[in-house]
Formats: sequence, C-alpha cells, structure tokens
Amino acid sequence: MDPVFKALADPSRRELLDRLHARSGQTLRELGEGLGMSRQAVSKHLAVLESALLVTAVRRGREKLHYLNPVPLQEVADHWIGRYGRSRPIAPPPIEQTLEGAVMDKAEFVYVIYIQTTAEKLYQALTDPELIKIYMGGYGPESTWEVGAAVRWKMDPDGEFEEVGQRVLEAEPGKRLSYTWHTLQPMHRQMFEFASDEEWEKAVQERSKVTFDIEPAEEPELGIKLTLTHDGFDSPDSRMLEGVSGGWVAIVSCLKTLLEGGRFLGEPA
Repeated sequence: MDPVFKALADPSRRELLDRLHARSGQTLRELGEGLGMSRQAVSKHLAVLESALLVTAVRRGREKLHYLNPVPLQEVADHWIGRYGRSRPIAPPPIEQTLEGAVMDKAEFVYVIYIQTTAEKLYQALTDPELIKIYMGGYGPESTWEVGAAVRWKMDPDGEFEEVGQRVLEAEPGKRLSYTWHTLQPMHRQMFEFASDEEWEKAVQERSKVTFDIEPAEEPELGIKLTLTHDGFDSPDSRMLEGVSGGWVAIVSCLKTLLEGGRFLGEPA
C-alpha cells in the first residue's frame, strides 16, 4: 500500500484524481487544463498514479485516455481507515458507488485487472467453453473465435446456445479479443423496467461491442494486465451499459480466481 500513500501525499496528484472522479477517460491535455503545470509535470504525476494502480491508461488511436481505478483506494479504506472506525458501523457501498468515476460518466465501461497467469492461458480462458462455463456460472459465449464468426450466447445455464447477432471482430491469441454484443432481449424489458413501447423500441436498436486487451503488466510481479472495454452505447444512460457494468466486474473477478487457482464463494475446501 506504500505506493498508494505516496501517490496521495501530493496535492497535485489528488487534484488529478478528483478530475478523473468527475470525468474519467481524459487525455493528458484535458487533465492539465487550468492546473498551472507543464505538460511534463502532469505526465510525471500521472506516472506515479499509474504505478500505484490508481490510474490506468488506455490507448484509443493516437490518444491516450486516463481512467480512475478506485480499487486501491477502497482497499486503503477497508484495511486502514476502517480498522480505526469499527465502533461506528458502516454499510458497504453499492457497486455503483464503488465504480463511480471509473467509467459510468461516459457511454462506455472500462475495467482493468491484474492476473497472475500467462497471456496464453488468459486468452484460452476467454475462448474455451468449458472454462467459460465455470467463471460465468453456466452462461456465456461459444464461437470458433475466427474473425467474422458468429458468437452464440447461452442466456440460461439449462438452455441452448442461441444466435443473437454477435460476431467476432478481432482475435489475436494472447493479445486481443473483440466481438459485437447482443441487443436487449425480451427478458430484459421487465428487468430494466421500460415504461413505454417507444422507449423499448429505441433501446433494442443499440448495438455495442466488448474488447479484451491482454498485455504484460507495467510491473512484472503483477502478472498480466487485462483491460476490458465495453463501448458503442448510445449514451451514458444506456440500460444495457447499466446492466453489463456490474456484471463484468463479477465475471472478471471469477476469471481471476479461476486462473490463480483460488476457490469460488461457497465452493468446498
């Protein structure tokens, strides 16, 4: 936790975190506006925040976008601050608050996690139906994972794989996997409480995509860095975006547990 405390000790770095909390996914230029610091100084502060895993950077074409990662802050709160406040009961925050500022203010969801595995094993876990069945709880995709191939989806663990219009966009073993996402299905209408036919008809036209980028972590001891980007939503208020955000956090956490040889909640020792 020392890198986190070091990163938070500087007021300029805390200001950068505040800016990303207000609006995540900013460029170096956007973050530096009005700070009275040189571009080089902002870049150095961001490097410290990245090494503490408080900020993660994702390349989009020529741009480098910076996202707040609240997980280390939550760990500090749980293991240090919470330790000295146990006499005062604190309700656990809902997942929306835990992820606040990370991506929910943009029409996309970006999540970064570090896994102690190899790039090859991680890619296999993203494409092997038997492994997917384990960490997705019986749901999930099935495909030949060739560019242009259909990605069939199992909506019910006891059901069959269905053709829902998903296609593989990119498939580079050990590096990158991307495919289009299914539209809202009939079962989602009641789940997301659509008030009118007009609202529902508009929502079912939305077509997003999910991308998994695999690369070595900046610090070798962290293992492999997995960046999950789910984008292409019509707006930050998208019901599908709302639904997949919490779902992906749970799925990727289970994926990490599987690859690192841990046990799932409720699994016998």
